[in-house]
Amino acid sequence: MIRLGTRGSALALAQARSVALQLQDDVELVTITTSGDRASAQGPHPAPPEGGDKTRFVKEIEEALLAAKIDLAVHSAKDVPGELPEGLVIAGVPLRADPHDALCGAGSLDALAEGAIVGTASVRRRSQLLALRPDLQILELRGNVDTRLRRLAEGAFHAIVLAQAGLDRLGRGDEGAPVPQLVPAPGQGCLALEARSQDAAAGAAARLTDPAAFAELSAERALVTALGASCHTPIGAHAVSSAGAITLSAFVGLPDGSHWIRDELSGDSADPAALGRTVGERLLAAGANDLLDEAESMAVQGSA
Repeated sequence: MIRLGTRGSALALAQARSVALQLQDDVELVTITTSGDRASAQGPHPAPPEGGDKTRFVKEIEEALLAAKIDLAVHSAKDVPGELPEGLVIAGVPLRADPHDALCGAGSLDALAEGAIVGTASVRRRSQLLALRPDLQILELRGNVDTRLRRLAEGAFHAIVLAQAGLDRLGRGDEGAPVPQLVPAPGQGCLALEARSQDAAAGAAARLTDPAAFAELSAERALVTALGASCHTPIGAHAVSSAGAITLSAFVGLPDGSHWIRDELSGDSADPAALGRTVGERLLAAGANDLLDEAESMAVQGSA
C-alpha cells in the first residue's frame, strides 16, 4: 500500500488520481490542508501563509512525508521550492502536460478591447501581460479553477489567464485559448512526485518518470535557484527537449511590465541543470538582479 499525499482541491485530486492509476498498486489518497489552502480560504486578500510564500502549498505535505504519515507526495511542480528539506527528493516526473498559459473569455490578447479587465493572481502573468498590452487592467483573481471560471462567467472580468494543464486535467481544456507570447511558470504542466530518499516509494515514482519532462523541469528549477527568485518576482522559464538537445526560454520583469529581460539558449539535454545555471548567469549579467530586487521592493510596499 502506497499512501499518496495531496492537497484537497479538485485539480490536486485529479492529479493524484492520475498518478495512482499509473502506479498500478494499492494506493490510498491522503488529503492534506496546506498553509496556502488556509490562506486562500480567507478571501481575496489572505494573511501571509505560514512558512513563507515559497512553501505555502507544500510545507504540510512535506512534513507528513518526513513523519512517515505518507509515502509519496504529488505536487504541481511550479509550487515546489528550489531547495527541498533534507531527506526528501523529487523521485519522479511523469509525462508533462501542456505547459502554456491559456486565455479564457477571449480568443487572443489582440481580441481584447482597449482597457479590458483581465484577472490573475500571478505576478509573472501580470508582468508579461502589461509588457505586451500596457492598456489592460490587471485585477487580482484567486481561488480554484472552477471559482475563477465562475467569476469570469459572472462578468467580473473580460478575460482571465489560467494554466492550460489545469484546464485539461479538469476536462475543461476547450475553455481556454493558448497565449504563446507568455513564458510559462517554471515547472508549469509538470507533476513532481516527492518521496523520502532511498524509500521504496521513491523507486515506484521513478518508474513513472518521463526523461524529457524530468530534464525540462531540472533546467527550469536550476534557473530559478541561480536567480534566487521568490514568489514575489515575475519569472518565466520554459524548457523544451528535442533530439538530445534542450532549449530554455526565460523571462524576468517588474510586476508593472515596465522593464523586462528575455533570454533563450540551447544545450545538451544530458546536463539540463547546467543550462539552467548558465541562463541564470546570463540574465544576472544583463541586469536581472536589479529587476528582482525592485520587484521584491514593490511587493513589500504593496503589502504594507
